Amino acid sequence: MNYSIIVPVYNRPDEVDELLQSLCLQSVKDFEVIIVEDGSKNKCKDVCDKYAGILDLHYYYKDNSGPGQSRNYGAERARGQWLIVLDSDVVLPDDYLAHVSEELAPEQSGESVLRERCDAWGGPDAANPSFTPVQKAISYSMTSFFTTGGIRGGKGKKMDKFYPRSFNMGIRRDVYLSLGGFSKMRFGEDIDFSYRIVEAGYRTALLPSAWVWHKRRTDFRKFFRQVYNSGIARINLSKRHPGTLKLVHLLPAVFTVGVIGLVLISAVGRALMHYIDPDRFYWMCFAPWLPILLYSGVIFVDSALKNKSLKVGLLSVPAAFVQLMGYGMGFIESWWKRCVLKRDEFTAFEKNFYQ
Repeated sequence: MNYSIIVPVYNRPDEVDELLQSLCLQSVKDFEVIIVEDGSKNKCKDVCDKYAGILDLHYYYKDNSGPGQSRNYGAERARGQWLIVLDSDVVLPDDYLAHVSEELAPEQSGESVLRERCDAWGGPDAANPSFTPVQKAISYSMTSFFTTGGIRGGKGKKMDKFYPRSFNMGIRRDVYLSLGGFSKMRFGEDIDFSYRIVEAGYRTALLPSAWVWHKRRTDFRKFFRQVYNSGIARINLSKRHPGTLKLVHLLPAVFTVGVIGLVLISAVGRALMHYIDPDRFYWMCFAPWLPILLYSGVIFVDSALKNKSLKVGLLSVPAAFVQLMGYGMGFIESWWKRCVLKRDEFTAFEKNFYQ
């Protein structure tokens, strides 16, 4: 067997149904599906039972321990040469596995030599036309040049220093098991695993044609919590892997401090206008909003054009601020607890993220 598709699930039976439907339509059939129910109260077993005679499907239920340990649980029971890790909120195009097979297939070109040496890979994500406007806005905020620098858009192809993410990730089974799989980190366990893959000397690749539709979060509250945890993870990752903290990782925190600072300046200006001199401090009240409005305008226009929707363009403005400021706030909190107060990873964040 060539591929084992491993999906950890926590209270998302409807999403699993959509994912399994897309797997039924794959043109390549040489794969098994391993669903690991991570202590869910709203189980997906009935959904999986519908596909038992259609897919080579294996369903497991275990106590809650988080997605990383659930992926490890599935990997220990997998039979495929390649383990493909997917999030439960993705849907695959019909030719997903065909593109994976084509990208990894040995040919006579120089590029194929690199492909043969590839030990782990990742693919990009996109928003499906059927997604809600909020989901499209969130997808834009996670892939746009004006929010993340486009680093998650998956436009290019490279072999060195690419770090796959667990929503769409493949790795040779023997490499996965030799590294012990995902760690017990609460947040950022997929990036930690990718760092360990590269640090161990294995080769990684971005496969641009192996993309998925990724729903991400369905509302801004859940999205904020997701990116907040990502900000926390970045400091924890820098402690585990010194030298991995880059300038780009600091930008959301700088953006957050900048926005808060501009709002405070405006508030002070309003107070001074009221109590001292309206004409003298008029600029102080309104000028700080100009860069915020300018940035919002750029986001609106760019997203509206790319999504061909004014509504998605408007929703992309709060999505961009949630993405950047949520990440920035988590980053700042983690920096304070880990770097200033010198707490360790698990005492700094004692809340059980998965329950």
